Amino acid sequence: MSLNVLENATMAIKTLNANRMRSGLTMLGIVIGNASVIAMVAVGQGAQRFVTQQFEALGTNVLFVTPGDAQRGPQAGVARADTLTLDDAEAIASEVLAIQAVSPEKSERLRVTQGAAETQANVIGTTADYPVVRNVTVDRGRFLHPVDAQGGLTVAVLGSEAATILFGSQDPLNQLIRIDGVGFTVVGVAAARGSSFGQNQDEAIYIPIEAMVSQITGLEAGRTSPSVQTIAVSARSEADTSAAQYQITNLLRLRHELRDRDDDFSVQSQQELLSTAASVSDILVLLLGFTASISLLVGGIGIMNIMLVSVTERTQEIGLRKAIGAKGADLMAQFTIEAVILAVTGGLVGILLGAGGVGLVALLSPLETAVSWVAIALSFSVSGGIGLVFGILPARRAAQLDPIVALRS
Repeated sequence: MSLNVLENATMAIKTLNANRMRSGLTMLGIVIGNASVIAMVAVGQGAQRFVTQQFEALGTNVLFVTPGDAQRGPQAGVARADTLTLDDAEAIASEVLAIQAVSPEKSERLRVTQGAAETQANVIGTTADYPVVRNVTVDRGRFLHPVDAQGGLTVAVLGSEAATILFGSQDPLNQLIRIDGVGFTVVGVAAARGSSFGQNQDEAIYIPIEAMVSQITGLEAGRTSPSVQTIAVSARSEADTSAAQYQITNLLRLRHELRDRDDDFSVQSQQELLSTAASVSDILVLLLGFTASISLLVGGIGIMNIMLVSVTERTQEIGLRKAIGAKGADLMAQFTIEAVILAVTGGLVGILLGAGGVGLVALLSPLETAVSWVAIALSFSVSGGIGLVFGILPARRAAQLDPIVALRS
């Protein structure tokens, strides 16, 4: 009489328990595969959320005007890295109606000193509208003022970390610092902002862009207006973003006399940048999940190999069972169940390890990682399927053994 599934499962568990070391090593590939899939997908999704938060922190109505054609790179056509000027920014501020603030930016990493203290800081030459566009809050003192530019004043606003490095616990307001050897008076300290896209915002130092050009970088030869690296623009509202983008593009084409030529600048909205980043991160998550899933396949092959070895080692047992009435279906069921148990158990252990790894990443990194139930269900289902598929070949071999030949071996 054929053994039922429960009896086959009981026998399979006893057999696997008798060979614990081999069973554990057989499951190792499945354990690593499941843990990798869960951890990789969680990390990828965490990175996706992190990038999205970084963009959203800049505001949904922000536009970025940069030199070069965004579709074909900064050197496309006649585009150069210095095609935007301070005059372009002033024209945008005065002629584009759909915007509320414009912030031209020219930055360099420079040596900054105060007494014996010294640091390398990202010095940003900009205007009074920078806090509106870039969401900067002043903690002490004030930010840059239009009067600073008009009077040619050399004043500076320190990031919170730069203030600590240069002044420690002292009050930096109205104190003198030297940027690349030029003296600047500190008029404000910005509130802490953290890092954005790998750049520490709190070490930045803000100075009037006019002072940046006149005192540090100098005016480029043959120019009447200094070049800028970026013009950040804040639209009046999210609904006005498209109109502002269109108006800025037309204005700059007229100013640069492009006519039938390609743009030598690009105007990108925050939503466009966010959409691009989301597409890239989606591909990253898929690649990470696919790469990790390869280890599941390798684990399945390991199960098949060990089960084939097991069939060879247990030839006499198989012959004896057939001699006392066990059918080929019984043997096939037993060996298939053994393979499935190995895969499912390995899957459960892998899920626990993967979840632990995700928690560790969330604890030690800025990524907001969370275990994906979809990834768990998918990896666990694949584990069970792999055990079933890769267990069939060894099971068939066991079922097809001739009992007489098996007993003689």
